Amino acid sequence: MRIAVINEVSSRDKNGKILEALTGSGREVFNVGMSADGAEPELTYIHTGLMAGIALNSGAADLVVGGCGTGQGFMISAMQYPGVFCGLITEPLDAWLFSQINGGNCISLALNKGFGWAADINLKYIFEKLFDGEMGRGYPEHRSESQRESRNLLKKISANTHKDFAEILKNTDKALIERIFSHTPFKEFIDNYAKIEFVY
Repeated sequence: MRIAVINEVSSRDKNGKILEALTGSGREVFNVGMSADGAEPELTYIHTGLMAGIALNSGAADLVVGGCGTGQGFMISAMQYPGVFCGLITEPLDAWLFSQINGGNCISLALNKGFGWAADINLKYIFEKLFDGEMGRGYPEHRSESQRESRNLLKKISANTHKDFAEILKNTDKALIERIFSHTPFKEFIDNYAKIEFVY
């Protein structure tokens, strides 16, 4: 599993804590957003939501870990794109239930609001529970089949209610696209791991 960590500007100082919490998860982790040590240009949750859409729709990432000050902005931004199923995760139980019931491919963390004492431990436990068992297994067990049907139906709805991703990029403000692809860690990640090529 390839995980893309995509921090935006207001939470760039939490980037190291996310990476540390993912250490030992047994997954390939790529730090492609903003970090505390710089890497311009400045990316807001508008940029990072689109980056999540590109990473997932291109096949470069299997899971995106993002967020913002409250987690709400990134989640809303990422959910504008087809094939992105994002959950707001603030505690380990959220992570476990999201993994078991929703089996999504993107999580949004609240990285400023309520991010205080022992937040690094909370992040560690969030990732432990997110990766605890097979995603989409279902909970409670007797609801597994219904939940699987709902996930599959939601994927079809997402495909039907969104434009083709290549068309989305073609019609997106060019300055937004240029800023995203001028961010070297993200551009290199997409260039190296995307399974399909996007014209941008």
